[in-house]
Amino acid sequence: MITHHLYKPLLWLLVLVPMTAVIANTAQARDALPDHVIERFGTPPDIPQGPLSEDLARAVDAVFIEGIANDLWGRDQEIALQEIADSKDPRLAWLISDLMRFISQSRLNQALGDTAAKLLGIEFKNTNYWGTTTDHLMAWDIPAPPDYLVRKRSVFTSLVPGWDRLFVDGSIDWRHVSWGGVLIDNREFDTTDTPCNCIPAADNPKVTKAADATWLKDSDIVFGVEVNGEYRAYPRRIMEVREMVNDTLGGRDLGIPYCTLCGAAQAWFTDDVPEGVERPVLRTSGLLIRSNKVMYDLNTYSVFDTFRGNAVTGPLADKKVQLKQASVVTAEWGAWKKAHPETTVLVEELALGKDFDFRNNRDANGPIFPVGDVDPRLSVHEDIVGVITESGTPVAFQLSTALVALSRGESVELEGVRLTLSGGGTKAETLSGEDLGSHQAFWFAWSQFYPDTKLWSL
Repeated sequence: MITHHLYKPLLWLLVLVPMTAVIANTAQARDALPDHVIERFGTPPDIPQGPLSEDLARAVDAVFIEGIANDLWGRDQEIALQEIADSKDPRLAWLISDLMRFISQSRLNQALGDTAAKLLGIEFKNTNYWGTTTDHLMAWDIPAPPDYLVRKRSVFTSLVPGWDRLFVDGSIDWRHVSWGGVLIDNREFDTTDTPCNCIPAADNPKVTKAADATWLKDSDIVFGVEVNGEYRAYPRRIMEVREMVNDTLGGRDLGIPYCTLCGAAQAWFTDDVPEGVERPVLRTSGLLIRSNKVMYDLNTYSVFDTFRGNAVTGPLADKKVQLKQASVVTAEWGAWKKAHPETTVLVEELALGKDFDFRNNRDANGPIFPVGDVDPRLSVHEDIVGVITESGTPVAFQLSTALVALSRGESVELEGVRLTLSGGGTKAETLSGEDLGSHQAFWFAWSQFYPDTKLWSL
């Protein structure tokens, strides 16, 4: 984990007074939230509207603009943080959360946590102040404060200057963007072998025939993709190291992100773009949005919604670029190569000598980053196969129960979509057999990006 150098540790001494007023008039906010949110997170605080007062705006800038720009923390910042704590404006807790993400010094972290607790009217049950604060902000859908992006940009770009081209206006919800603990991959295209202090994408990866992939066990998980009759397997062991591949298969260009946190590998066609748009080269930004990796185009620094495939900032957002999706089949290597003996597979050297298993270790007990509330219809880490119907309706199939039904020869259908067994895994098709571009994911991730999804389960 990278430690921010921003504040001088000998200057941490904040004396914060307790909240003295009980926040009222919360009925409207409470009624707008699902019951399970109130049950878990409690009643949200009252939220003011409109601009900040001049004095409060100066205090906010003293902490999040001037203090950060000048790499200092002094008496002015202490007083300013006190003013923020006393403001009772829960919107400012978003900026507190943003700053806490980069602070490792315990006394400042405590002071920021105390400020967040006062603004939100919450108590911490542990020292994960950032996670608890952010979960409440997301679950309660607290609005961003005025001029939020300007101040958030100051916090984030002070750590990683390469982010300055990403933090721009767009349709992205900047409240939910956090740091994933790694730096941006901004290496030039087709520089797979160039080391970086980042999660290194693989461009035009080397592949081999199935028979030559003796390093893979039949039980190893692969992500299988088919395009125009050509098949390729992307081993999870490689994808957990690379998290992004720019490839060509079946005469089509693809960008293939894998979000370890969401258990989701996707395959986006990057050659079907508006006239005059250069093929997007997808890279890992080092940022997350609700625990899903944030990818961007290296050519234009346009940010993409990884789950939805649409550009949300930059020149590609202006051109309304919406990528189309091919199905990704999650399967064991033995089953995939038996079903498709002609398949190619990425070579072992792309794993860079590493053998991670985030799925069964780091991420095994639920999201490790804040996600707020989760749709309670399934458990957070239940595997689903998600797809968007031809009419635009999001549909999810509970994988465990779907496999039971399919093994019995039963039909698994919803909203004109049929789930079928394919290559050792599953994929979704229309009732006439056309591929709809489905992929597997954890329920918490799919349901966050498609909250109105139709759910199939036994």
